[in-house]
Amino acid sequence: MNRLTSTTILLAALCQMAFAQQPKPEEIIKKMEDRMRGETAQMELTMTIVRPRFTREISMRSWAKGDDYSLILITAPARDRGTAFLKRYNEIWNYLPTVDRMIKLPPSMMGQSWMGSDFSNDDLVRESSTVNDFNHRILRSETIDDLDCWVIESIPKPESSVVFSKVILWISKEHYYHLRSENYDERGDRVSTIVLSDIKTLGNRTMPTRMEMTPEDKSGHKTILVYTSGVFDETLEDRFFSVQNLKTIR
Repeated sequence: MNRLTSTTILLAALCQMAFAQQPKPEEIIKKMEDRMRGETAQMELTMTIVRPRFTREISMRSWAKGDDYSLILITAPARDRGTAFLKRYNEIWNYLPTVDRMIKLPPSMMGQSWMGSDFSNDDLVRESSTVNDFNHRILRSETIDDLDCWVIESIPKPESSVVFSKVILWISKEHYYHLRSENYDERGDRVSTIVLSDIKTLGNRTMPTRMEMTPEDKSGHKTILVYTSGVFDETLEDRFFSVQNLKTIR
């Protein structure tokens, strides 16, 4: 009996030690975001929009600084070349070169599709902070592509502006790769899934370079982003992300 009791106590102590060594979910998500973005990021990428009757490809360049600034320039196809988007805090500006017109997107357009894809204008703004605007908890461990992952449930705080009732994240325990996300509505139904893959080295970091977004309610629809090059942590001044630069950036 004494031996059984000692074994039970030892197992309980080992479990407590393992739990104590496990990082907090907020720390995991912060390290994942740091790997994907850095302090600044300059990227080249292609976006493929897949529909039941057609497929459309768009090439672009992007610049980002922290959570507050980003600029995206469309480089192909020819009909869209020069179209640019600027995010400054929670505002989005759109420059249309064909009519030489600058538009500030109103709140009523934030839920609309971005460039005909399965991403919305609101996805660009991303007013919420993944770390600060959610309550997080680790649900379990799972394996994706032979990588052991934490599965983290993120519930929006009442005061946040998040449209989903919860988000489930899969983040690898080694290197903190973001490998999957599932978004759920207020009824608890899954509305979209994002799968990340093709881990490669871009610039000075290794990261997933392919992102596939699939909406649940639109059969045959998906949007694929592929990052082809990246430069991280080089200086970008705040003034680079100006409305004036939106018209002249090339």
